[in-house]
Amino acid sequence: MTNFSTRVIGISGGSGSGKTTFARGLRETFESLQGRAGMSGVLAQDSYYIDQSHIFRGDGENVNFDHPDSLDFPLLAMHIGELRQGRSIQVPIYDFPTHQRKSERSAFEPKPLIIVDGTLILSQPKIQELLDWSIFIETSEATRYERRFKRDLVERGRTPEGIRKQFERQVKPMHDLFVEPSKACATEVISGETNFSDQVLRWAKKISGALEC
Repeated sequence: MTNFSTRVIGISGGSGSGKTTFARGLRETFESLQGRAGMSGVLAQDSYYIDQSHIFRGDGENVNFDHPDSLDFPLLAMHIGELRQGRSIQVPIYDFPTHQRKSERSAFEPKPLIIVDGTLILSQPKIQELLDWSIFIETSEATRYERRFKRDLVERGRTPEGIRKQFERQVKPMHDLFVEPSKACATEVISGETNFSDQVLRWAKKISGALEC
């Protein structure tokens, strides 16, 4: 158990919205205000994909990675709860090029601030109830597609045709059905097409103040 209380903030928005950039900036700014590293950690929804490599036939085909059922949300909720109780967790490691969950795990220790980053976290009541605050990054479809295309091509070993097919058949429909409506549950909605500096600093100060209470 720890001698500090843990606060949890969720950062959500569509794929390519800028949420991961915001989460990273919030972590860095918060720790700068606190005067030391290790005061926060980012828990990524992407680590909790279910292994479906045995049935995967191609991007945009039979496995819909943008549907909530593709993610192990019960495990993510349990892990957030454990961290709130001051207990460490073992985070799954998901390999995107092979669509496999690796046998190894990554140790994640409790922190005063836990940042949960994911497209679908606000669509899940079991996750919502574990968050102290939540931010939804709202970004145009054209910008989200452009950013996702570059990321998947460079970081995840996808082909241009596969990226396009997956976006049209799965990413966009699931965004419209699950992600976009979930912004109604957010504490605040901000634009993903402007510089985040002011919002990041404002939230880092707000969280720092809450931890001092």
